[in-house]
Amino acid sequence: MTTAMQTPTRRSRSKLQEASLADGPLLLLRSIRGFSSNRSMLWLATVPLALFGLGVFNLSAHANELPELNAAFLANNLWLLIATILVIFMNAGFAMVEAGMCRSKNAVNILAKNLFVFALAVTSYWFIGYSLMYGGSLIDGWLFFNGLFFDPTVTPETVADGGLVPTVDFLFQAAFAGTAATIVSGLVAERVKFGEFVVFALILTAFIYPIAGSWKWNGGWLDSLGFIDFAGSSIVHSVGAWAGLVGAMLLGPRIGKFKEGKPQAMPGHNMSIATLGALILWIGWYGFNPGSQLAMDQWVPYVAVTTTLAAAGGAIGSTVVSTMTSGKPDLTMTINGILAGLVSITAGCGDMTLTGSWLAGLVGGVIVVFAVGALDAAGIDDPVGAFSVHGVCGVWGTLVIGLWGTAVQGDGSGLGLFNGGGINLLLVQALGAGVYALWSLITCWIAWSVIGGLFGGIRVSESEEIQGLDIGEHGMEAYPDFASR
Repeated sequence: MTTAMQTPTRRSRSKLQEASLADGPLLLLRSIRGFSSNRSMLWLATVPLALFGLGVFNLSAHANELPELNAAFLANNLWLLIATILVIFMNAGFAMVEAGMCRSKNAVNILAKNLFVFALAVTSYWFIGYSLMYGGSLIDGWLFFNGLFFDPTVTPETVADGGLVPTVDFLFQAAFAGTAATIVSGLVAERVKFGEFVVFALILTAFIYPIAGSWKWNGGWLDSLGFIDFAGSSIVHSVGAWAGLVGAMLLGPRIGKFKEGKPQAMPGHNMSIATLGALILWIGWYGFNPGSQLAMDQWVPYVAVTTTLAAAGGAIGSTVVSTMTSGKPDLTMTINGILAGLVSITAGCGDMTLTGSWLAGLVGGVIVVFAVGALDAAGIDDPVGAFSVHGVCGVWGTLVIGLWGTAVQGDGSGLGLFNGGGINLLLVQALGAGVYALWSLITCWIAWSVIGGLFGGIRVSESEEIQGLDIGEHGMEAYPDFASR
């Protein structure tokens, strides 16, 4: 490397490339106009000092307000933060399953929906949804509200009791809201307008889902009846599935899905991605179900095991039945069987024995195979089987508690019919599942219809659908080096 000749009196202004690690930052600042004088450097030096002083002031203020952080407080909040990250990562799983099971010409559209919908869900849930779901009572047991946004203040009582700080609780709940909206995407795939889907997702996560969730999880009227939904078979999964079903029915089937009333196979373009997505979702469910314990205690690993056994049972049930009905094991049914087992245990993962959990998943895996066929027979186009997995098995997962729930964590009030608890719990569970279906069907039909009326329909044009939504909606292709099909 060559350098220009310099006099000894100017050696202090050597090039940055020749400076030592200690001198480099100073030389870099001096090279910026306004920072070459000693006075400017003096003022600059006061910035970190001022920031340090402000930080000490805030830290001292909080230290005076809050007691010493105890082990229970740290463990509970750390665990819920980890669980939240797992649930948020489930968005990747949903995106992979949906994209892989659909045609390549719509891959960008599907990925964009799944990615963007979480940003929408967090924003709308932060703005008003969280308050509607966990706010103070306006109409006893039915409607709650605390104003816009939420208060992130941590109280001394929260620390002393080992409770959850508002911010980590919000993140966890927002991830659930995002899951409900993502389920809708699978049902309306390959023919819904991107913008109209975005508007619906905002309405769902801001109003429809939070109000429904408050009826159980904020001590609402369903909770007072003894309704059990530990982690959301009905509240999250069935609400999202019913919302998507309304959209799918209003949209109608994809071009070519039915010929002379008979369903035609429209295979997905990448089963490797779909399989990866299923495994990501399975892992993410360890945040979804064990995280819903809302504390790090002895029941977290128990819930993780019930979740695992149900997923295994679902995979076995769907694979065996699909082999018996079609002659060969169907990978798509194995994937949906795993997800069906997970949905089937989500409501009762804290109220089932290990054997009961596996059996609940097994039945869910069997149900999902026949549900997919029933939906096709009804002329409803569900490209990825989302309603069969989240809707039908969401209802099943809610009802099974009334059949062989054991209330392993509770006081016996959750005993199912086959365990000597009588029929009362089964009736309450059926009522809850029915209410969530009715609420979602009515409110989502109104929402989809209004959106369609305002924006000239919710379905893309025939030419856009034939060409692919990647080009029509986004102007790009997922696989530009290959021909789309």
